[in-house]
Amino acid sequence: MLALVFPGQGSQHVGMGTTAAAHSPAATAALREADEVLGFALTRLMVDGPEEELKATEVAQPALLAAGYANWLAVRELLPEPAFVAGHSLGEYTALVIAGALDYPTALRLVRRRGELMRDAAAARPGGMAAVMGLDAAVVAELCAAAPGVVAPANYNAPGQVVVSGEPAALAAAGEAAKAAGGKVIELAVSGAFHSPLMQPAAEALREELAVAAFNHAAVPVVQNVTAAAEIAPAALREGLARQVTGSVRWTESVLAMRDAGVTRMVEGGPGKVLTGLLRRIAPEVRGYALDGAAALEGLAEWLASTG
Repeated sequence: MLALVFPGQGSQHVGMGTTAAAHSPAATAALREADEVLGFALTRLMVDGPEEELKATEVAQPALLAAGYANWLAVRELLPEPAFVAGHSLGEYTALVIAGALDYPTALRLVRRRGELMRDAAAARPGGMAAVMGLDAAVVAELCAAAPGVVAPANYNAPGQVVVSGEPAALAAAGEAAKAAGGKVIELAVSGAFHSPLMQPAAEALREELAVAAFNHAAVPVVQNVTAAAEIAPAALREGLARQVTGSVRWTESVLAMRDAGVTRMVEGGPGKVLTGLLRRIAPEVRGYALDGAAALEGLAEWLASTG
């Protein structure tokens, strides 16, 4: 059994999408469509940068969706039907497009708006994020709960790796407590306290956008971030996206749920290899493959044959 997974913000890089476009007229058309739907030259920023503009939240989010979708178009004839799809944070939108729950133009508009709302919420209530390494997830959650102010687990990425998010002072206090408990803390270069209560205004506004967006029943079960459970119904898919803005990304549980359901192979739709790296820590018995770069696209058929 195969699962397709897609990364979130932070995996963007200048040059993404070019390999897929070189391999597939459909991918080229999808990238061109993104420019038309959004009304600006997204693909120029994806291909040429500058990196500073590409990593802006309201640009990076549609760029990652477009790149992941283009990668899938470039290889979809090679891939067997996936048993599940999933995405890390923003990547859940790409998964929904692949599953047929959202059409591509609708998803592009939603993630563009999501990025704008998250940017504005971050400006109104500044915050940050940090990765806590080497501590049990339950311990990290307890340290966040004990810290003064607003700080919460944002991403349960892998055993021993939890990203926390919140107000600067609360984040610092939780970080010091984590170090005292024997953990390592790495501040992340992000523009806001994503997946925390500080994003509540963005979540409320996005919920309104989601309410009027057209959703279909997913043709492939989508394992949602907020529940780590597979869903296909439009109402559940909408609710998961709304809750995701302030809720934790339960990635470790999501991967284990797919493994326990019989998944033995996982293809990361790119860009980047972050989720494939996390897979080795969460479920090393599941074979992972990242569609990152020309060699990866060209080698996919051989990998599928060797692991089938």
